[in-house]
Amino acid sequence: MTSLNRVAFIGNSLPRQCGIATFTTDLQQAVATSRPDLDTSIVAMTDHGQRYIYPPSVKLQIRDDRLDDYVEAADFLNSGHVEAVCLQHEFGIFGGPAGGHVTTLLSRLTMPIITTLHTVLAKPSSEQRSVLVKVVDTSSKVIVMAEKGRDLLRHVYEVADEKIEIIPHGIPDFAFVTPDRAKAKLGFAGKAVILTFGLLSPNKGIETMIDAMPSILKSRPDAVYVVLGATHPNLVRTDGEGYRQSLMERAQDLAIEKHVVFLDRFVDKPTLLAFIAMCDVYVTPYLNEAQMTSGTLAYSFGLGKAVVSTPYWHAQELLADGRGILVPFGDSSAIGSAIGGLLTNDDERQAMRERAYASSRSMTWDRTAERYLGVFEKAVRAQRSKLPHKARRQIDHRLFARDIEASPSMELGHFLSMCDDTGLFQHAIHCVPDRDHGYCVDDNARALLLACALNSPGELRLSEALTARFAAFVQHAWNPGTRRFRNFMSFDRRWLEDSGSEDSHGRTLWALGRCARSDANASRQRWAASLFAQALDAVESFTSPRAWAFALLGLDDYCAVAGGNAAALRLRTLLADRLISLLSKVETADWIWFEEGLSYDNARLSQALIVTGHSVRNSVYVDAGLRSLRWLTQLQIGPTGCFRPVGTRGFGEARTLPHAFDQQPVEATAMISACISAWRSTNDVRWQADATRIFAWFLGSNDLLESLVDLQDGSCCDGLHPDRVNENRGGESVLSYLSSLAEIHQLARENSEGMKVRPVRALHV
Repeated sequence: MTSLNRVAFIGNSLPRQCGIATFTTDLQQAVATSRPDLDTSIVAMTDHGQRYIYPPSVKLQIRDDRLDDYVEAADFLNSGHVEAVCLQHEFGIFGGPAGGHVTTLLSRLTMPIITTLHTVLAKPSSEQRSVLVKVVDTSSKVIVMAEKGRDLLRHVYEVADEKIEIIPHGIPDFAFVTPDRAKAKLGFAGKAVILTFGLLSPNKGIETMIDAMPSILKSRPDAVYVVLGATHPNLVRTDGEGYRQSLMERAQDLAIEKHVVFLDRFVDKPTLLAFIAMCDVYVTPYLNEAQMTSGTLAYSFGLGKAVVSTPYWHAQELLADGRGILVPFGDSSAIGSAIGGLLTNDDERQAMRERAYASSRSMTWDRTAERYLGVFEKAVRAQRSKLPHKARRQIDHRLFARDIEASPSMELGHFLSMCDDTGLFQHAIHCVPDRDHGYCVDDNARALLLACALNSPGELRLSEALTARFAAFVQHAWNPGTRRFRNFMSFDRRWLEDSGSEDSHGRTLWALGRCARSDANASRQRWAASLFAQALDAVESFTSPRAWAFALLGLDDYCAVAGGNAAALRLRTLLADRLISLLSKVETADWIWFEEGLSYDNARLSQALIVTGHSVRNSVYVDAGLRSLRWLTQLQIGPTGCFRPVGTRGFGEARTLPHAFDQQPVEATAMISACISAWRSTNDVRWQADATRIFAWFLGSNDLLESLVDLQDGSCCDGLHPDRVNENRGGESVLSYLSSLAEIHQLARENSEGMKVRPVRALHV
C-alpha cells in the first residue's frame, strides 16, 4: 500500500452555488472521512467578480480570469508536499477560451493529476478538443461517471482505455423510508409530490413538466409539482429572474398555479435530503442528451425514488433495466402518462423504488471515496516506480542510493574551462564562459574551498598554479581601507565596489579558515591564517545570519590551527549565541527556523551551529542545529520522496511553505554538507542517508527527472525551472556539484575505512 499523506482537490466549492461545487465539497469530505489521517484540501475556482466566504478546507482560491492565479496555485501545490491532485473539470468553470487557463496550472504540477470529467462532448469545437486533450495528456488518470464517457474518450479523443476509470457519482447513505413523515414535516401531507431540484435554467425542461401537469391532475387531483432550487447565478446576472417568472406565468395560464410550487433557494444537504425523502416521483425533464452526469438524478436514485427522466446519457445508464422510466425529450404527454401511471400504481412505484435503492448501494460516498483513494494511490505508486528509470542518465542513481561508492568520478574539464589567468568566471551561457559578468570573490572563495577538499587522498588535485590563482584573487579582493572584501570585478579587472556584501565577506572568511587548516602548501596556510585574522573583526558588526554562519564555519577551521586565540574564541561564541537567540525568538511548533522566511543557503545556519557545538562541546548549539536541520530536511521532500530544494520564487515570504521552483544547486550542496556534519556529530546513519538522497538530485532524482550533470566534463546546469532544466552552467553551479561530489567521496572513504566519529557526549553548556 502506498503511503499517501496529502491530496488536494481543484474545483468549485460551497458556498458557491452549482453542482460542481457540491460535488467537489462532498468528495473532499468523503475522502477525509474515509482516511482521517490524510490531509485533504480544496483549491477553489472563483468566478470573476464574485466573492465567497469559503470553509477552512479551502486553502487557496483561483480567480477564473486571472492567469497568474493559476501559476500561483501550481506553486502552492508543488511547494505544499501535495502527493496527488484531483481536478474537477467542466469547461465553464475555468477562464480562457474553452476554459484553457487550467492547462497553465496543470502543466506546472509535479505530482500525479487525477481528473474527473463532468462533461465529455461528442462533437467538441476545435478549442474544446484542444483543451480537453491537454487536460487528459497531463493527467495520470481520468475518471468519468458513466460508460458513455469512456466510450467517447476512446473513440472521439483516442484516450487509451487503461487511462480511464469509471466511478459513479457519489450519493448520501440515507435510509430507505416512506415519504409520509417528510411530507408532514415540510407541509405537503396528503399530497402526491413530484419533485425537481437544482439550479434553475432553460435547459432543465421545466416547461415540459408544467405542461404535463394537467394530464397528471386528471388521475391524481392531489398532485403537486415542487420545483426546488435557486435560479442559476449566471442567469440571474444576465437576465435577473425573468426565466422563473415565465415559468410561473405558464402555470397560471394553464390554471394549475396551485399545483406548482416554486421554492427559490439553494438548500443545504439535510434540507435537500428531506425534500427528496418526501417526494413520490422525481423527474428530470432535461432537454439535452449530451449530459454525462447529473448529481440531482444520482441523489434521488440513491434515496430509492421512482424516477421519470428524459434519455440523456447519464439517465440512460442509471435507469436501465426497470430502475426508472425514460420518456422522449420535450414530450409533455409522455411525461404526464408515465408519472400519472406511477402515482396511480403503488405496487409498481414501490418495486421501482426498491430496485433503485438496492442497485445504488455501491454509489454511497464512503464507497466512492474508497475508489478514488485507490486511484490516487495507484497513480502515486506509478509515478514513484517510474522515477529511477526515467531519471537514469549516465549513472544509475538507484545504485548510488544503495552504495555511495557508486558515485561519479571527479571530472574537472568544465571547471577548468571556466577559469582564466584572473580566476573563476561567474556565469556561463550554456557551457561557454560569460565574460560580460566578470568575476566575484564569492565564487573564487568557493573555488579555494574546493581546492582544499581535493587535497584528500585519492582525489584529483588542482594544480598549484590554479590554487594560487584563487588565493591571489581573494588577496586582491581585500580592501585594507574598508577592512572588507570587495566582491564583484569586471572582466578588465576593475573592482565594481569598495566593499562587498556581508555574506560574501563571511564566505571568504570560511575559505580562508579552511585554507589555513587544509591547504597542501604550508606557506599558503600561514597566509590564509594571517588574512583571516585581519578580516575577522568586521564580522562582529554584521547583521546577516548567513554571514555569521559562514564565519562560524571558517572559525571552526581557524580555531583548530590558531590554538587559544582569545578574539576568535570570543567571536565564535558571540555569533553562535546570536543564531540561538534568533531561533528562540522565531521558532514555533510548526516553524523551527531562525528567520520568518526561507532564502538561499539555508542549511548553512544549522550546519554552523552543529559544527560549532561539536567543537566546543556545547549541546545547546548542537541540539538547535539538529532540530532546525531536521525541520528543513522534512520541508524539502517532494511527493515522490526526492529532494526538492527551497524554490527561489518564495524567497523572503513569511512563514509559508517553500515554492517548488526555481531549484538551484547551491541549496543541495548546503543540505549535503549540513547532513554530513550532523552525521559526524551524532553518528546517526539517517543523516548519511539524507546526504546521499539529496546528492541524487544532481543525477536526476528530482521533480523533472532530469540530470543536471554532464559526467564527462563535470559541468552542472544552473538549476530547474518548472518546465525545463536551465542549460547555463555557471561557476556557482559547477562548484556546488564538485564540492558535494568531493564530500560524498570523502563519506565513502570514511565508510570503507571503518572510520566512525564519536557522538558528542557530556557536552558543556
